[in-house]
Amino acid sequence: MSIRYAAYGSNLHPVRLRARLPAAELLGTARLDGWSLEFHKRGRDGSGKCSVQPGGNGVSLAVYALSRRELAALDAIEGVGMGYQRHVVKLPLYGACHTYIAEASHVDDSLAPFDWYRELVVLGAEHHAFDTSYIDRLATVAAASDPDRDRHAEHWALIQRIDPARRPALRDAP
Repeated sequence: MSIRYAAYGSNLHPVRLRARLPAAELLGTARLDGWSLEFHKRGRDGSGKCSVQPGGNGVSLAVYALSRRELAALDAIEGVGMGYQRHVVKLPLYGACHTYIAEASHVDDSLAPFDWYRELVVLGAEHHAFDTSYIDRLATVAAASDPDRDRHAEHWALIQRIDPARRPALRDAP
């Protein structure tokens, strides 16, 4: 039996999610009305990661089918119990879908995402042809350069696999 997963952040793009969970199957897209997307969850690397919260103009999502084993693996990747909690949302056409919400103890509105993280979110939104104003809002989120050169290079290599024309801005390169 497959589980539905509603992705909204760096897992939006199928290439990114399948790098983590090779059998993930994209089912389509949906919108979570009355919610907002924020880059305010403190990641293990100290940067801002995405989370959703009630209130707002809505969040665009990609819905994937996962096995129970893959969902458990995603729980570990996302850090359930270490900043995220898994939450079930009900979406038209898809029903109950698992997603992740930042625990209040890990929310910090002063955080900025790393440039590569923001770019993965934008690439996913573009891939799914989300509303232009939604993509523009994501693309204008202030981002920081990742001080870890290896992590920076690893993620930009993935971005360039998805879109060979994407390059980090010179000011963003470590």
